[in-house]
Amino acid sequence: MPVNIDSISIVIPCHNEGGAINALVAETFATLGPLCGEVLVVDDGSTDATAQNLLREFGAEPRFHLIRHRRCWGQSSAVRSGVRAATGTWIATMDGDGQNPPDQILQLIRRLAEGNDDAVGLVQGQRRDRQDAGNRKLASQVANRIRNLCLGDNVSDSGCGLKLFRRDAWLALPFFDHIHRFTPAMMQREGWLVLVAPVTHRPRVAGVSKYSNWRRGMVGIVDLVGAAWLIRRTGVPSAPERLDGAPLLASAPESMMARHTAQPLDLLDATERAAS
Repeated sequence: MPVNIDSISIVIPCHNEGGAINALVAETFATLGPLCGEVLVVDDGSTDATAQNLLREFGAEPRFHLIRHRRCWGQSSAVRSGVRAATGTWIATMDGDGQNPPDQILQLIRRLAEGNDDAVGLVQGQRRDRQDAGNRKLASQVANRIRNLCLGDNVSDSGCGLKLFRRDAWLALPFFDHIHRFTPAMMQREGWLVLVAPVTHRPRVAGVSKYSNWRRGMVGIVDLVGAAWLIRRTGVPSAPERLDGAPLLASAPESMMARHTAQPLDLLDATERAAS
């Protein structure tokens, strides 16, 4: 049946985003209102005033939580810390640089409402009119095509920070560094259905990118090999159950245990739906 979400947890990983993160958090609260059950910012070893600025402005807000890594462990580890600390059944993530507009989380929720509540594990954002330098966009397009060719996840923008997923399902995934770029494929590996929703993107107004094309490409090759290895050795049992009656960590329903590719949403159709 279609899912009805009345509250979600927002997880925002960031590293040295002191010039953008406060405005992003304020916009998130203002845009989502009561739908925003909590905002968890994970400061991944920032060396600027990110943590101090956040606590100064939002320290008295009961829905705001700040988690800090003593050193930089990377975006995937930051997301993991936030998801572990979150209390919501559904988690939305976005990057801390302000390029992901918080109102696009509503697009992810609308797309989820069109799916089957028992089957969908992830709604992956797909950036339209991406506001990045041309060489970075080209590198991302090439990387996504190679990844899709190797993994067959049918997702053209897995690196988009805007994601909506089941907390328990995400925590059950095999964790590795840079899993945030392979979340759709890993969800499908566990039998979950992955949906795609078009989202807007905006220019960076402060700070600098934490990745170069060279660094992204080199680590991407290693991660792609590892992700392909995991997928080829998957073995999801059909409808496991505990005989003592205790609950299991979330698993895809039996009817969804066959591996699924993502179901993209036509961009024009999505725009028309949002306007209606």
